[in-house]
Formats: sequence, structure tokens, C-alpha cells
Amino acid sequence: MNNVDWKLLKEIADLEKTPMGAYNIRKNGRLDGRSNTAHIVIDTKTDKSGIDIHIAPGTKNESVHIPVIITETGLNDLVYNDFYVGADCDVDIIAGCGIHNSGCETSQHDGVHTFHVGKNAKVRYVEKHYGEGEGTGERIMNPQTIVYLEEGASIHMETTQIRGIDSTKRYTKIVVGAGGEGVITEKLLTHGRQTAESEMDIVLAGEDASGRVISRSVAQDESRQVFYPRMIGEARCFGHVQCDSILMGNAKIKSIPAIAAESPDAQLIHEAAIGRIAGDQILKLMTLGLTEEEAEEKILDGFLQ
Repeated sequence: MNNVDWKLLKEIADLEKTPMGAYNIRKNGRLDGRSNTAHIVIDTKTDKSGIDIHIAPGTKNESVHIPVIITETGLNDLVYNDFYVGADCDVDIIAGCGIHNSGCETSQHDGVHTFHVGKNAKVRYVEKHYGEGEGTGERIMNPQTIVYLEEGASIHMETTQIRGIDSTKRYTKIVVGAGGEGVITEKLLTHGRQTAESEMDIVLAGEDASGRVISRSVAQDESRQVFYPRMIGEARCFGHVQCDSILMGNAKIKSIPAIAAESPDAQLIHEAAIGRIAGDQILKLMTLGLTEEEAEEKILDGFLQ
């Protein structure tokens, strides 16, 4: 690992050294480091690129890190990662991808993650995307996440993409069983001529299932964003979709939330708001001694928390 590698790992997984517990670090399409524990075992797939992560029933207060970093220009990396989380677990899974592209060719990472979460298990899943590099080549990421929650299981997903990614297409699907909960918190910032598309399906399939989507985004300069969050209620359930976006420069945002009740006992809500930063917010901060640029940055930082 060199300084560029550790900078990427710090950005996407908050790592400054080799993590404690289970981990799998992938660099430039190859395994760079791995560790298992008594309760968490990571195996390399034999039929395609990727890993299987097995978390034993009853595992609590443990974490697994599976970051991916790319520092080669022109590399196109595709992985399939499958998670098998046993019943009654309470675990953190920290993923993410960082690309440093110093060349003129496109560097791309596509990850397909599938979760099978057992009865009454709790999963917190954190995924950060980050790009940098002085090269002219693009940095592209297309993540796909599919989650199946058994009775009473829950997943809280936190996905973040702040600067550096030229193009992204994200698809997320959560199927929530009886008494389960699926929560997605998404934060996104685009600038320049970057494009981002996020599509979600939250299927509340079991009695008393619940789902929530909280999406906050900022589009600057000439960038483009499109959101398609969909909440489907197939039984007695509760679902809420909230999308808030800030426009700056000549950027464009489309937010197209949808709710579909397939049961008379489904209770579903959606709301969306797109607008510019309020002028009085900037003026108030400027009276405290900030420049206009500093005031805007402060507001955006708070919005994307």
C-alpha cells in the first residue's frame, strides 16, 4: 500500500491502517489483503469475480470491511459479492470504492451486491464512492445492491458520493419481510458535467413491514441528476420517500418518486423538493463574517450531513 492507496481507503472506509476484524481489500481487480474471524468468513468465488461473506447466526458487535480501490487507468472492474447474514446478528458492513485516475483512459468499477439477511438480524451497511486524479480519463461507478430481509430483519443503508465520479448509475432493491425494516439514506453531489442516476425499489412484502428513503443531493455547474425511488406496499405496511435537492449554476435535476399500494392496508407517503439555496441563508452567514463562497459551502455541508 502506498500513500495514494491509503488516501483512497481513508476517503471511502475511514481506514488509516489495516482494520481490525474481518476484511477484504481489492486493488486493481485483485485481492490485496484478507482476514477472517471466528464468526465472519470471506471466500473467493470460483465461478466469477467476487466474494461470498458468511456471517454466523448470533454474531454481534462485529464489522467487516470490503473496500475496492483502483489506481490503474483503463481498468474495468466487475465484482459479484454475496452476503449471508445469519439470524439474530447485529453487524456493520463497510464497503465503498475509490478511483485514482492519472491517465487518459476510463477507469470503471461495477459492483453487484446481494444480501440475504436472516430472521431478526440487523445490518448497517455503509457505502462511499470517491474519485480523484489529475488525468483526463473518466471515473465511472455503477453499483447494484439487492437485499432480501427475512421476518423481523432490518438493514440501514448509508450511500454517499461526494465529488470525483464522472458518471454513475445506481440500482437498489430491498424486499422487506414481515415486521422488517429497510432504510436508505443517500447523499450525492455532482459538479462539472457529471451525471448521476439513482433507481430504487423498496418492496414491503410482509405484514407490518416498513421502509424509508431519505435522498439529499446537490447538483452544481452543468451536472445532471435523475432519481427514481419507488415504494411498493404489498401488505399492511408503512413506507415514506423523501427527496430534497439543491440546484446551483446550470445544473438539472429530475426527481420522480412513486408509491404503489397493492394492499388496502398499505400506508405510503412521498415528498420531493428541488430548489436553490435561499438568499437569506447566505446573507445571514455573511453577516457573521463568511464570504459568499464560504457561506454556500457551509450550507451544503449541513445539507449533506
